[in-house]
Amino acid sequence: MSLQALYTASTGMQAQEMRMSNIANNLSNLNTTGFKASRESFEDLMYEQVKTPGTKNGANTTAPVGIQLGNGTRTAGIYKNFVQGDFVQSGKELDVAIEGQGFIQVTLDNGEIAYTRDGSLRLNQDGALVNNEGLLVTPNITVPSTATSLTIGKDGTVTASEAGAAAPTDLGTLSLVLFQNPAGLKSIGRNLYQETSASGSPSTVNPGQSGAGTLVQGFLENSNVNVAEELISMIVAQRSYEANSKVMSTANEMMRASNNIV
Repeated sequence: MSLQALYTASTGMQAQEMRMSNIANNLSNLNTTGFKASRESFEDLMYEQVKTPGTKNGANTTAPVGIQLGNGTRTAGIYKNFVQGDFVQSGKELDVAIEGQGFIQVTLDNGEIAYTRDGSLRLNQDGALVNNEGLLVTPNITVPSTATSLTIGKDGTVTASEAGAAAPTDLGTLSLVLFQNPAGLKSIGRNLYQETSASGSPSTVNPGQSGAGTLVQGFLENSNVNVAEELISMIVAQRSYEANSKVMSTANEMMRASNNIV
């Protein structure tokens, strides 16, 4: 049994090591625009059924409880918490924050599609709207070189004012993408996600429609990492790791004592 305790405690230590790595990632992205904190979920492993509940003890009696020895734990999943972060005013006309659900769609260098909550938008050398990485926003919106100012409405409508023009020029609509299960998206770094079979297929909608959020120009969404929660989780993970380490030490002492019996 002491040997089994060693293996069981080791699974607890491994789970807490993974939890600590996730906490470190959350805290390191405290100032990352649009970052979503990750949360861990754990599950227990298979049980050794020494005595199954309901086993007959005699002709007319059954055991109300059994003897089921657990074999530890494992990380069942690490998922993104898509609760909205606080907004911070940047004052830049190309910056947008998504108030509510939805992602901005961009095209990767290899032609694949990715999605982001980071609304730090820029213009490339051709006047096309891109993200911080220079990836084209989809659908493409190109701003004329003669534009003196740019307006992005809550509904995603992008208009440019030009010197001498009687009215602003409509450049297109900055659409948003919705997923049935955003937690199922694949994180690929650089504030980007890609769809998976778990996330469901993307639905492209205009901001403010079909459950999508609206756009707020001149603002950015901060990371939703809660420092206090992360520090508490760090302490809990550390104490749990130490407790499992103590179990391994104690189990080892018990085995040593058993081997010394003459």
